[in-house]
Amino acid sequence: MGRTPARKNQIKEGFMTTSKVTLISLIILVLGIATFFYLFGPQQAISQDLTPTLSAETETCLGCHNNTMPATVAQWKDSRHYENGVGCFECHQANEGDPDAMSHMGMTIAVIVSPNDCARCHQEVVDQFMASHHASAAAFTGSLDNFLGEVVEGTAAAVQGCQQCHGSTVKVLEDGKLDPSTWPNTGVGRINPDGTNGACTACHARHSFSKAQARRPENCGKCHMGPDHPQIEIYNESKHGIQFYAHVDDMNLESDSWVVGEDYYSAPTCATCHVSATRDLPVTHDVGDRISWTLRPPISTKLENWESRRTDMLNVCEACHNPEFTGNFFTQYDAAVDLYNTKFAQPGVEIMTWLLDNGKRTASPFDDEVEWVWYEIWHHEGRRARHGASMMGPDYVQWHGFYEVAKHFYFEFIPLARELGAGELVDQILARPEHAWRQGLSPEEIQAQIEFYRNRYGQ
Repeated sequence: MGRTPARKNQIKEGFMTTSKVTLISLIILVLGIATFFYLFGPQQAISQDLTPTLSAETETCLGCHNNTMPATVAQWKDSRHYENGVGCFECHQANEGDPDAMSHMGMTIAVIVSPNDCARCHQEVVDQFMASHHASAAAFTGSLDNFLGEVVEGTAAAVQGCQQCHGSTVKVLEDGKLDPSTWPNTGVGRINPDGTNGACTACHARHSFSKAQARRPENCGKCHMGPDHPQIEIYNESKHGIQFYAHVDDMNLESDSWVVGEDYYSAPTCATCHVSATRDLPVTHDVGDRISWTLRPPISTKLENWESRRTDMLNVCEACHNPEFTGNFFTQYDAAVDLYNTKFAQPGVEIMTWLLDNGKRTASPFDDEVEWVWYEIWHHEGRRARHGASMMGPDYVQWHGFYEVAKHFYFEFIPLARELGAGELVDQILARPEHAWRQGLSPEEIQAQIEFYRNRYGQ
C-alpha cells in the first residue's frame, strides 16, 4: 500500500528535523575540537614557549641577577618591557664620562635611569612630563616647607621626609658611588646626575611598570596625603573613592586603552581626571593641564589659561555627569575658594605684612609664634578646606578645613596680632561684612537656636 500525502509530509519533516539536529551537532563538534586544539594543542604550546629576543648584554646581566635579585627579575618579566625585548642593558646603559657611569662586567652602566634614558623610547611622554609641576618638584628647596624640614627639624628628617616625594639632588662621590644622603630616592622632581629633572619610577614603579598600579589612587597617595595636602584621604571619603573601591574589579585597569566612558565607567581615579584619555582628550603626563586654581599658596589664584584648563576638566567630568551637574559643582567649588580667600587668606596676609613692615616679627621664618599659627592656618587647614572642595570631600571642607581655619584665625591669630600692636588693622578687618557674625546673635536668634535643639534633641 503506498504512502499517503500526509505520511510523505511527516517523513519529509522528520528527515529535515534530523538533518538540522545532525548539522547543529556537527557544528558543535567542530567548534569543540577547534577550541580544544586552540587551548591545548601544539600551536598553543608553541606560543606559550615563545620568549622575546633579548640582547646579549641583557642576557649577561640575567646570568647573575637571576640569582642575586630574583624578585627584580620576576617583576621585569611581568612587564611590557620584557614582552618587547627591552632589558636591563637597554635601560641602564651609559656612556663613558657620564657622571654616574660605572664599569660593570665589561659594560658601562648607570644605576639611575633618568628621563633622558626613558626618552629613547618615550620622547613625547618625557616632553610632557618636563613641562609639568612634577618635574620641578625639587625646586621646593627654597620654600618655607624645605626650611622647616632642613633647618628647623634637621637634615635627616628632610632626607627621609620631604625629599622622598619632592626629590633630592643626587650626588656622585669620588669613588663613583652615590651619596647616601641623596640616594635612594624616587622623588618625582629628583635632580639626576645627568642634569635632568624627574623620576619616572615615582609613578611607574620599577621593574614591572604596571599600568594598573599607575592608575590606582594609592599610587598618587604615596605623596598626596597628610595634614597639608590630603588628596588620597579626600578621595577615599568622596563618592568617587567609594565607587572605585566598591567596583574596582570592573575598572579594567590593565587595559591598553583606558578611556573613561568606553573602557571603564564605574568611577574615576586620580589618573582619570589629571592624565588619562577621554573620548576627546589624549593622555597627558603634565598633571597640571586640567587644573584651573593653584591651591598651594596662602591666597589661591587662577592659573594662566585657566579657562581652557577648566574646559578640559569639564570634558572629563561630562563622561559621567551632565553639564548642569558639573557646572553647578564648579560654581560651588569656586565659591568655597573665594570665601577662603576673602574672609581669611587676604586679611591674614595683610596682617602678616603689617607685622613685618613694622618690625613686630622678623624676616626669618618660624622664629615667631605668630608665624607658626599663620602657617598652619593657610598651609594645613586652609589647604584642606580648598582641596576638599575641589574633590568633593565634605568632611575635609568642614571639620578638617573651615572649622579649623575659623577657630585658629579668630582665637589664636587675631589675639596674637593684637598683642603685637596690629590692633587698628585688626579692627578694620573685623568690621568687614564677612566678620559681622562676631557682633553676636540677637535675642530672637538665640531663642530660635534654643528651640531648635530642644525640639530636635529633647534638651
